[in-house]
Amino acid sequence: MANEMTPPNAISDLIGAFKPLAWRRLENEIRARIARVPSELNGYGYDHYGMHPEDVVRVALPGSLLYQRYFKVETHDIDRVPAGRVLLIANHAGQLPFDAMMLGMAMLLEAEPPRICRGMAEYWVSELPFVNVVATRMGSMVGTPRNCVSMLENDECVMVFPEGVRGMNKTWKERYRLQRFGTGFMRLALQTGTPIVPVGIVGSEEQQPGLANWRGLARLLGMPAFPITPTFPWLGPLGLMPLPVKYHLCFGEPMRFEGSEKDEDRLIDDRIAHVRDAVMEQLDRGLALRRGIFG
Repeated sequence: MANEMTPPNAISDLIGAFKPLAWRRLENEIRARIARVPSELNGYGYDHYGMHPEDVVRVALPGSLLYQRYFKVETHDIDRVPAGRVLLIANHAGQLPFDAMMLGMAMLLEAEPPRICRGMAEYWVSELPFVNVVATRMGSMVGTPRNCVSMLENDECVMVFPEGVRGMNKTWKERYRLQRFGTGFMRLALQTGTPIVPVGIVGSEEQQPGLANWRGLARLLGMPAFPITPTFPWLGPLGLMPLPVKYHLCFGEPMRFEGSEKDEDRLIDDRIAHVRDAVMEQLDRGLALRRGIFG
């Protein structure tokens, strides 16, 4: 009968009263920015792809602390991202996708107007308990061509890491060397007439330095890779915590390509080479800007 005696709003207000003032201010700021993101919600508060604004707030709160206090992210020319549909094409590294989280936080906290940056997750992410639900509630989807086309035709901001797990699980000696790019993003850009913004992410390469990749154990566990780092698996789950490196996110000028998504591979590869060079240019720019790995 407690529910009849104590209104839910009163309980919520009581809990909120114990939150630190700085936390409440940050929560209000995030809510205000999410409210400015154009989105069509159904009667249950979800959009077409399963994103729920309240879930975004819950994840964005700790994410913003990582963004502002832990990684101390600096963005450069984020205003180059055009309105409407856009593909953010970035390098990938760091064993765990903190780089994707930081890019998404940048678009929410610093882009004008704020954007929900949609991620195209690998198939295996959808099989991870808890993680699959969080990713969906944040607006990410399994990276099928159909899902991506639907988002772009709905004028969403979609981030893609064409290196995939090849980039994510690089070893230390391969840091800041771009791996082979997949071709899917270019065919999608051509099919939907979407501009591409190259993004160089500096910092993720050092957040969890890869010493080796235990491929045999990865296959046994059904994982794309099993990285060995200075802290993992030696420290157990604590070994997954990234180092407090300094992040720089460098945004290049939008790139627009003409042609058909059905063009032969040679023509597609030529266009991808231009995007790869542009991402590398932004990486070099970010490396030149930083004073050190941690500051």
